Amino acid sequence: MNSGKYIFSQVIEFVPKYEFDKLVKLYKGDYHTRSFSAYNHLLHLLFGQLTTCSSLRDICLCLKAHQKSLYHLGIRQTVNASSLSRANEKRDYRIFESLGHTLIGIVRPLYAKENIPKLQELADYEIFALDSTTISCSIKLLSWALGKYSKGAVKMHTAIDLRGSIPSFILVTHGKCHDSNVLDEIDPTSMSIYAMDKAYVDFSALARIDRCGAFFVTRAKDNMQYEILEQSGNIDESTGLRGDYTIKLTGVKSKNLYPKSMRMVTFYDTDKEEEFKFITNNQDISALEVTNIYKNRWQIEVFFKWIKQNLTVKSLWGNSENAVKLHLWTAICAYLLVARIKASYPKSPYSITECHTLISVSALAKVDLRELLIPESHSQNQNVKELDLFNFALEK
Repeated sequence: MNSGKYIFSQVIEFVPKYEFDKLVKLYKGDYHTRSFSAYNHLLHLLFGQLTTCSSLRDICLCLKAHQKSLYHLGIRQTVNASSLSRANEKRDYRIFESLGHTLIGIVRPLYAKENIPKLQELADYEIFALDSTTISCSIKLLSWALGKYSKGAVKMHTAIDLRGSIPSFILVTHGKCHDSNVLDEIDPTSMSIYAMDKAYVDFSALARIDRCGAFFVTRAKDNMQYEILEQSGNIDESTGLRGDYTIKLTGVKSKNLYPKSMRMVTFYDTDKEEEFKFITNNQDISALEVTNIYKNRWQIEVFFKWIKQNLTVKSLWGNSENAVKLHLWTAICAYLLVARIKASYPKSPYSITECHTLISVSALAKVDLRELLIPESHSQNQNVKELDLFNFALEK
C-alpha cells in the first residue's frame, strides 16, 4: 500500500478475492453476465456501505461523478441504479453470505485474546451474546416480510463473540419468526457460553445446548415452575447477589423437555430496584460471573446500534427476500472488513467505530491507510517509548 492509492482501493485489498471467486463459481454468480460481474457488484455495494449512501441511486451518482477515478478505485465499470437493482434481485445472496462467513473465520481469531469486562478468569470459554434486531419496512413492497400487527418487518438474528464484538452467526428472517426458533439453527460448540434474554427460553433447545457440552445463561420467565433442591451459602450480598440454587423444573411440559437439574442465581439491581433470576447449566463458574456474563450481553445491543447508525441498514436496497439478504450480508461484510483493518494495525489508537468514520470520510482520498489510522503524534510517542525501553535495557 502507498499514498498513491485511494483509501477505498486499499480497503478492498482486505477482501479475500480468491475465496470470493470460488464462491461466485459455486453459485454461478457470473452465469449469463455480460459486463457487471459479481466482484464489481460487491465493490459497488461495499462503496455504498463504507460511504453510507442511503440508496442505490446515491451509489451510482457518486461513482459516476468520479468516472475518471473508477479504475484506481478498483471498479472496472459502473452501472445505473436500475442495473444495480436487478443484480440485487437476481444474483444469489449466498455468494455474499458465504463471503461473510469467510470473513468471520478470518476476523474472529484476530480478537480471540480480547478481554471481556469482569470475566478475565473465563479465558477457557468462548462467550457469545445472542439477540435479534428488527428493521421496519413496507408490507406492500416486501410482502414476504410479515411482522407483528400486520406490519412489515425483517429480523436479523445475531450471535456475537463478546471478545471483540465480532458476529459468529447471522440469520435473516421475516418479522414473525420467534427468537427461540433460531436456537435450532445454531450448532453449539463445546466449552462455549450463550448469553440471551428470556425470549430464548425454549427448554428443548436449552437441553440440546446442554447435550452438546455447551452452556447457557438466560433470565428465568416469571411463570417458570420449579423446586429448589439445594442452596449455596457462599453468597456475598454486598455484590448484589441474593441466592445461588440448584433447581429442578416441575411444570408438566418443561420437566419432560429439560429433565436435568439446573442452576438459578438471583441478583438485586439497586439502580433499577429490581430482582433478576438467571438460570444456567454451568456449575463451575461463580454466581457473580453468571451475572456478569448476562450484563455483558448488552454488547450486542451496542453492536446493533452501531450497525444501524454507521451502515446503511434501515433503508433497504431492494424488496425481494434475495435482495434484502444480499444487502444485509454486504453490511456485515463491510463491518468485518473494518474490524480486520483495525486488527491489522494494532498500534492504531482508534476503535472499530472510529476507524469506520475515518475510512468513510476519506474513501476518495489518496492517503496511506496506515498513516490515516495511526496519527503521526501517536506513532512518535510509540517510538519514544520503544527508545526509552531500549536505552533502559542497555543500561541494565
